[in-house]
Amino acid sequence: MRITNSIHPTAIVHSTAKICPNVHIGPYSIIEAGVEIGEGTVIGNHVTISGNTIIGKNNKIYHSSSIGEDPQDMKFANEDTRLIIGDSNLIREFCTINKGTSQDKNETRIGNNNWIMAYCHIAHDCILGDYIVMANSSTLGGHVEIHDHAVLGGATLVHQFCKIGAHVMTAGGSGIQKDVPPFVITHGNFAKPIGVNSEGLKRRNFNDNQLSCIKRGFKVIYRKDNSIDQALKELEFLANEEEVIHLYIDFIKKSTRGLIR
Repeated sequence: MRITNSIHPTAIVHSTAKICPNVHIGPYSIIEAGVEIGEGTVIGNHVTISGNTIIGKNNKIYHSSSIGEDPQDMKFANEDTRLIIGDSNLIREFCTINKGTSQDKNETRIGNNNWIMAYCHIAHDCILGDYIVMANSSTLGGHVEIHDHAVLGGATLVHQFCKIGAHVMTAGGSGIQKDVPPFVITHGNFAKPIGVNSEGLKRRNFNDNQLSCIKRGFKVIYRKDNSIDQALKELEFLANEEEVIHLYIDFIKKSTRGLIR
């Protein structure tokens, strides 16, 4: 069976754009030069995908989104930077995702199987892992890192250069000004750590011993009045009992803005 693309006659697709088989492009969408779209991806109506954007397979981008536009950075001077989006991502209505800047890695990168809800903004040089959920109107400043399986509640605001660890869950309206370690639930503006994302971890098949050690690790960081160095020493000891504690350790060692408190 011959697989063909479905491109609406009102869509504007630059002749140099690379469109793989079985791609759907809806009415009035604009695909600029330098764009690559992988097999099975669906682009809704009134979507603009700007140059130097590479989109993988089986993504769905809903109407009125702006993908790969110039960064909102006053230092940007039309350098050759890009946006890379992986496979099987769902990007809902009115999302804005900007490409990178030369002051960082020259690219914004989004992994696989992410769910980005309506009105979300992902600024320049952000790095997102896999299986992340960004609820409606969540906003990432420039240079933010979000690790795998993190869930951002609606209208979560993340300050530039912050890191959010794996399996984190932020309550709606959280204002993130510092780094959030793995497994933590946050609440408030400015966001405070309020516990471990136990339900999320159970759904991802963490066992009882892993959950127990993760909770003990949270207490080491937040309930024992430890300095960061003291916490790391205790976490190293705890990691001998459970390998998953290394997620805490590696994250804290790479933190640049300090941890939420």
